[in-house]
Formats: sequence, C-alpha cells, structure tokens
Amino acid sequence: MKISRESVFNALSNIIEPDLKKDIVSLGLVKIIDVKDGAIILEVKVSNPAMHARMRMKEACEFAIHRVIGNEWKVEIEVLPIGSDERNGELRKVLPGVKNIIAVASGKGGVGKSTVSVNLAVGLAKKGFAVGMLDADIYGPSAPTMFDIVHEKPAIVEVNGKNLIQPVEQYGVKVLSIGFFAEVNQAVVWRGPMATKALNQLINDGNWGKLDYLVVDLPPGTGDVHLSIVQSIPLTGAIIVSTPQEVALADAKKGVAMFQLPAINIPIIGIVENMSWFTPKELPENRYFLFGKDGAKNLADDLKIPFLGHLPLIQSIRESGDAGRPAILQQDTASSVFLDEFLANFEREMRMLPFRVKKTVTQPNTN
Repeated sequence: MKISRESVFNALSNIIEPDLKKDIVSLGLVKIIDVKDGAIILEVKVSNPAMHARMRMKEACEFAIHRVIGNEWKVEIEVLPIGSDERNGELRKVLPGVKNIIAVASGKGGVGKSTVSVNLAVGLAKKGFAVGMLDADIYGPSAPTMFDIVHEKPAIVEVNGKNLIQPVEQYGVKVLSIGFFAEVNQAVVWRGPMATKALNQLINDGNWGKLDYLVVDLPPGTGDVHLSIVQSIPLTGAIIVSTPQEVALADAKKGVAMFQLPAINIPIIGIVENMSWFTPKELPENRYFLFGKDGAKNLADDLKIPFLGHLPLIQSIRESGDAGRPAILQQDTASSVFLDEFLANFEREMRMLPFRVKKTVTQPNTN
C-alpha cells in the first residue's frame, strides 16, 4: 500500500495544539521526514515543552495516523518544543511580542537574585535590545527601589478595546512589579492563589508590546509562583543565582532540579556566583573569600551547566542598587567590569541555547 505525504497531513489535520487552539498542520508544526518502506517518520512541534505535553501529542498523532492509514505502518514521531526563535504571534498565545523570556531564580533569599535580574535587564537595554522586566517576587518586590521608581504608578491604557497596564519605563526597561500596587511600607500578605492571580494579571494584562527580552525576577525557593510562571508563559530559559557557601549551594541545586523536572523541562542558561569574594579599597590586590571559594562554579561544573561568572562583594553594587541606579550603568568601576563579563557570557550561552535545547529534549529522562 502506497501512502502519500498529503494523506499523512490529512490524518493529522484534526489534531488541535492545546495552547494555540488551531490544528497542528495549518500552524506548520508538522514536518514529514520520510514515508517509505512501511514507516512514517515525523517531527512535530508543541507549544508546551513539558514531557507530559509532548507525550500526549505523540500519542494523539500515532492514533490519528493509524486510524486513517492503518496499523500496518510503523510510525516514528519526535516531538520537540517550538523554539523561541520560531515563535510568532500565531505560535504564542501568551506574550506574543516577546522573543525571549528569561527567569532568574535562586534556591534561597539574600543571594543577590534581584541585583542580577536588574543589571541583566539594564545591561541588555544598554546594548540596544528592547527589554522588559517583570518583578514576580510577590512578597519582596525590589524592582521599584532598584530602578528608582518607588513612587511611580502604572497607567491604564486602552489597546484594541482592552484595558491594559502600562509598564513604567526606566533606563530603557519596561518594568511591572506588585510593588507598584502597595504602599512602600505595606506588607503583602497573600495566600498562594491570590499571589498567582496577581502575577497572571501582570503577565496577561501588561502592555509589554514587542520585546527582545523579558527578564522575570522570581521569588526565592520553589513554590506556587514558580509553578504558575512555568505553566503560564513559555520560558526560554532560566538563570540560577547562588553565593559560594554550602547552604546556598544546596538550595541552588534544588532550583536547578526544579527546572529540570520532566513536567517542567526548562533549559538552564547558566549559574551566577554572587558575593564571590571581598576586596577592600585599601588593599585592592587582596581577595577575601568570605563565603568560600568557587562553590557555584564547582556546582555548575558538577551539573554540566554553563557558568556565567563571578560577581564579587563590592560596595558600589550595593550602593547603586539602593540608590536606584544599577551598577552596570556606572563607568570605569570594578562592579561594571564583572557585570559586563557576566552579560557577555549570558549572550554567548543564548546563542548556544537552541543546540543545547534540542539535545536535552530528545534524550530520555532517566531520573
């Protein structure tokens, strides 16, 4: 029995991509590799990169082909996530105008995750990229302070008949934070569902427009907000921030493990080691490793994850964050040298990410 490629497409044309609400053939998500010798070999793309979503799509395609063509044909299907560079308005339901969505996470608080997030966002904007930042740290929002926009309030704008929240723009970055909707000294005391609802509103009702990067500053730990983020938006990848000491590294390892769960499967762009050493002004050649030496770098090596650089414990980084002028904007300072190195390493790993992602998702998970 001879089978045409057209008959295979017809068999798959009734399968609806769950997130995009259109059939996978009209969306261009089906690639027929070969049809011969009793075998049909396909590559199918899906919006949700999670293992369970890819398995459901594979089963649906196998069933559709066998129902129309017959069980005598062997069907080989590789299901891959839609790459960030492949997504257009039709292939992304949430944040269709954003090319890359980067989560910055840490296993524990106090390791400098927000400092890394803010300087990454501002550094990318400084290079000419269109950048947004979502401060998703619901219980401890710091973006308003670090961008010097504590007293700003986002406006409501009408776009295509819908009221949207206009991000506050500072240093070339569009910023939204729950901190804009609470008084400076007011504690945000919300249960998980309330926090998740507020976060989804910032994502879906923000007037983000077209962006090259959206940096998402996650709260510390692994909880409701993290699950909401990975379920709500198609993350391109995640950055893990840690200090060198063992207690922080143990939590950082848990953060990596969360993103690598089969049900989540978000690529790790790399690990950043913050507060790597202290150098006093009086002894500029001296380095004091207060929290241990190369702990996060060694963790990255052990986990075979890229290392994005050391950020030393420098007074100017702390002062610039408190003053609302990110350190990466400062000229000729030690802090900007290390931050520029981190930014260069980040861009290098972003260029390599499509190759790393394909290798990751096609290998079976043996955990």
